[in-house]
Amino acid sequence: MNVRQPPRRVLLVPLLSRDPRANENPRWSEQSARIVKAFYRNRFNAAVTQLHDIWSWSDYYRQAEHMARQSPPFDRVVFIGHGGFDGPVLKSAMYWQDFKIAGDEGHFIKFSEAQPGLKKVVSVTYNTEKNREFSDFMVSRWPEFAPMKSNDIQRLLKGLEKQIQPLDRSCYALYCSPDQLAAVAENQREARLNLCELICREPLFELKASTEVSQERFFHFIKSLNALAATDGLIFFGTCNPGSAAPDKEPDPYETEFLINSDLANGPHMSYVHLVSAATGRATAGPIGQSSAEDIVNRLIMLETHRPQYYLCIVDPATKMSN
Repeated sequence: MNVRQPPRRVLLVPLLSRDPRANENPRWSEQSARIVKAFYRNRFNAAVTQLHDIWSWSDYYRQAEHMARQSPPFDRVVFIGHGGFDGPVLKSAMYWQDFKIAGDEGHFIKFSEAQPGLKKVVSVTYNTEKNREFSDFMVSRWPEFAPMKSNDIQRLLKGLEKQIQPLDRSCYALYCSPDQLAAVAENQREARLNLCELICREPLFELKASTEVSQERFFHFIKSLNALAATDGLIFFGTCNPGSAAPDKEPDPYETEFLINSDLANGPHMSYVHLVSAATGRATAGPIGQSSAEDIVNRLIMLETHRPQYYLCIVDPATKMSN
């Protein structure tokens, strides 16, 4: 491959992950970065630069843009963190939101992303004349939705709806009267009551949530990679699955296979590594399958020392061949 040897300038991008459900150290990737930094300095006497406190893609773009203005391109750009079939993963964070009222319709919408190019869309639509208290709430509180997940927004608005929107008593009597409940198994009565609370109350809003491929956001990421990585440089994704082959099936809406199965950069592509290499024109590499922090470090070191290994995909943009 037409990759600079030995590397003289290296950029490390540890991706931080705060998951309250896990015992994992949210800064585990920085420990791997320290090992990689020592390797490049000791082996190649390379100048190693590291980005810090990358909790969201907004953090990355802000620092990457500053780095691109202040520094010449790097021979290696190395990401270390969590990932999937569609590339590195950070906590989904809002990057744009809007609220407007047109006639008697109120509309809130926000975009967020956990992986560059995968846009999560959440929208709330409601009739401003149906319930004045709900309308006032939306006007004053919509900025608070920025850090919230769609399920949390749904839960908040449903809770408000339950407080201010009266029940349809005829509907409630039809499905949840004492006579109706008597015919329901005792362990299912609470669920029936909760269901009646939802069904027998005219909804005040409609919430929609979806995940879409965003060509604009994907190429925003690619632009940053092209600014950071030299044309004869190497982009390395030290995450799970960037080199894994795309499943030969229609993407499931709950799985992260949207980008590699899209038409981005003349896709679909065999893997995320193939996609990024095609889009950037840079050599790109990453593990096949799941990887631990130790695996990522070892695979990178073996690659740089020209030692053979399994479960690493390397794509040469000149030939579009992978090894």
